Formats: sequence, structure tokens, C-alpha cells
Amino acid sequence: MTTPAQSPSKSQQAYHWIKQRIAAQEFTPGYRLVLGSIARELDMSVVPVREAIRQLEAEGLVTFERNVGARVSMVDDTAYRFSMQALSLLEGAATALSARALTADDVRRAREVNALMVETLEHFDPRAFTALNQEFHAILFARCANPRLLELVQAEWARLGHLRDSTFSFVPGRAAESVREHEGILVLIESGAPLSDIEQASRRHRSATLDAYLIHEHPHEVLGLPAS
Repeated sequence: MTTPAQSPSKSQQAYHWIKQRIAAQEFTPGYRLVLGSIARELDMSVVPVREAIRQLEAEGLVTFERNVGARVSMVDDTAYRFSMQALSLLEGAATALSARALTADDVRRAREVNALMVETLEHFDPRAFTALNQEFHAILFARCANPRLLELVQAEWARLGHLRDSTFSFVPGRAAESVREHEGILVLIESGAPLSDIEQASRRHRSATLDAYLIHEHPHEVLGLPAS
């Protein structure tokens, strides 16, 4: 006489349901996992969902922080750092090389995008903010005459991919600083500032986002880092 296979427990059902969505990048790095919402979606109590979250946390897929809650963990932290460092150099150079070719209409469009980013701050949506952020920077470096440099910038943007969303999810306070820095870069471009100043401002802007993440996630390491 064979014993019928046991059905998975509710906590295992929740575990597999969440894990599948992380694997499919439906729940991207930095995505906040609201236990009550997941419990309602699965028609179960919060208790098994909490057990599933603990199991995912033990596997490194989820992080839990007091007063913040559960979030999907960053993926490949080292690769994220390297890509952000590379993008700081590449995008800074591309923006400087593009600056003199930008038209008044280009600058106006960039400022309009930045204004939309400001509007998102009141009811912050990291994904919408990130899309607008990419659009803003694409306008500024689009007229770079070096096609190889543009390819490298775009490749690094693509490589960051879902990791880009997570930066502002983990450190939403960085978003307000970011839009202020955007305006500073536009002012430099409009005023015909030296290209080296525009490149440095663009590089500092990108580095500041990485620094904000490192301070939040690895404060003990940042204490030993030189100022960027």
C-alpha cells in the first residue's frame, strides 16, 4: 500500500510562488514584499508567508530590515558596483563630447523630463523614476560623435538592467538629490562651461548614486573609501 504524496504546506506554496516571481524578474531587486498583500493574493494568513520570507532570506534572495520590511535582494553586488563605476567614466565622457552639439530644444526636453521626475517624488515609483532618469541622460549623451563610446554606454545601461531599479528602491532619498544634480549639469551645458567641468559633474552624479547605495548596504566598507 503506497502512501499518497503530501501536498506542499502553505509556507512552501508561498515560498515557491515568491521565488518563481523573483526568478522571472517580476519581483525585481529592491522590490518590497508586503506580507499582507501576498497573503491575500494566495488566500492564506500572513504566518506561512512570513515563514516563506524567512526561508528566502536564509537563501539570500530576500533581505529583511527593521522598520523597512522585506525586499528582494540585490543581485550580483560586485557586478553592480563595477558597472556603475564604468558607467560613471563612460557616460561622463559621452555627455561632455555631446554637450557642444546639444540644441536648445534638446536642453528643453531634458529639463521637461527632469520636471516629470520631480513630479514622481511625491508618490515615489522607483521603476517610473528610473525610466525617466535613463531618458534624461540619453538626451544628454545622444549627440556624442564617437559611436563606439555610445555603444559602450548603452551596453552598460543594458547590463545594469534590473539592478538599476533597485538603487532608488533601496535609497529613495537619493532621487531628490539626483534631480537637483541634473539641473546643475544642464546649467553647465547651457553656460558653455569647459567640457572637463561637464564631464566631472556627470561623473560625480553617477558616482553619488553608487555611494548612496554603498552607504546604505555596506556602511562599514564606505568608511575606508577615499572621497570620489
